[in-house]
Amino acid sequence: MGVQKDSVKFNVGGRVMETSATTLANAGRNSMFGAMFDDNWNLLLSSNKEGQRFLDRNPDCFGVLLDLLRTGELHIPPNIPEKLLYREALYYGLLDHVRAAKWGPFDGNRLRLSRSLQGQAPGDGTAIRAGPDGGCCVAHGSMVHVYDWMLEEHPPLSLDFQRVNDVGWVDSDNVVVGVSERLGRGDGGMGLFSSQSGELRYKFQVSHENQVKSYTAGALSFSSDYKIFCSCKGRSNEYGVGVWDQVTGKQIDFFYEPLGWSLGDADKLQWLEGSNCLLVATMFPRKDNCYISVLDFREKKMVWCWSDMGAPFTADEKRVRDAIAMEDNSSICVVNEFEDLGFMDLRSSSATSVRWSSRSRLMKGKMPEEPCYPKLALHGGQLFSSMNDCISVFCGPEWVLTSRLRRSYGGSICDFSIGGDRLFALHSEDNVFDIWETPPPPIL
Repeated sequence: MGVQKDSVKFNVGGRVMETSATTLANAGRNSMFGAMFDDNWNLLLSSNKEGQRFLDRNPDCFGVLLDLLRTGELHIPPNIPEKLLYREALYYGLLDHVRAAKWGPFDGNRLRLSRSLQGQAPGDGTAIRAGPDGGCCVAHGSMVHVYDWMLEEHPPLSLDFQRVNDVGWVDSDNVVVGVSERLGRGDGGMGLFSSQSGELRYKFQVSHENQVKSYTAGALSFSSDYKIFCSCKGRSNEYGVGVWDQVTGKQIDFFYEPLGWSLGDADKLQWLEGSNCLLVATMFPRKDNCYISVLDFREKKMVWCWSDMGAPFTADEKRVRDAIAMEDNSSICVVNEFEDLGFMDLRSSSATSVRWSSRSRLMKGKMPEEPCYPKLALHGGQLFSSMNDCISVFCGPEWVLTSRLRRSYGGSICDFSIGGDRLFALHSEDNVFDIWETPPPPIL
């Protein structure tokens, strides 16, 4: 960079502070300070007669952020509320710098409980989804409660006040909510909302034989080329997985449910970027049997499938509760109610058996009195599995158990999600969710 060595003076809320052009350049092109440089990183002169640039902002926060640009370290004095500093960082375009200094790279084995939040509504939450910017949203009955990166709640989301089945982030500004249809009303379906204002921007329609149909929207997934996938269940033949353009909201495809298979009731959808296919899983207890398939929409073909119908498993083993595709390993991981992990080979067109890795001995005598449905997640080459009130972390080619995250307050974990450098865990009994973060490495 051709950064000049000129000093720069700021008058921030009446306090004069001086720094170098090199320090300001550390803020990056997308920050407010980036606009002070030309394309060759030469400082553009713009100041008052005293040679100062005036900013009508908080001087204490400016000093902390300036020191962050100098050293890469974040030190917040006790007299500055963290939320005030975050708002000022957002104004200057420095939130990424603050987050990088506050949290280290995400590592399931180094996660520490940051805080726990009590939901606004009483009773049980059903799903939690991490946002791309470190916030999250919590599905609770017919409502979705949205929290930003500072964990402040925004206006809630509701589509016809029907039961929410799934929710997902398109980006940091848009949330998709899928809800059940109410018979006789023709409502339900799926809608796109503003995460900031709670405004319903548009509803996604299902067309069958050129007629718009009412439907229940189930599991959601998103692809990098701006497609939204949703399992759909209607009143006639519109059972399967629909595809919409998330920009226009228009339906662009539909994969109809084959005879004897289960797609419209799917619990889990996962887009596989490497193969341009979609994992669809319908599991116990939604159905008596488990159905897992990989769909290729380009050829309208089921390219991989597995079901436990007629499989020689024990009753406990056959009750698969969650599934996740691991493209790097060419396999699908499943989990049962005892936190036994199972693996199936994606390289064959149809799997006939599950290679179970038993961990039931770890759970002996610790099974909950109420049903517990474990969940799986894959992030940064680490595998996560929730069970009772803890989340297990597995690493390495053999998926060895390396750590457990436990927080007993709130009852069993019914769902968890990873995103924005955070892990969010939702407890079933008291509508409490935990926020886990990776602390920064120690300063040498």
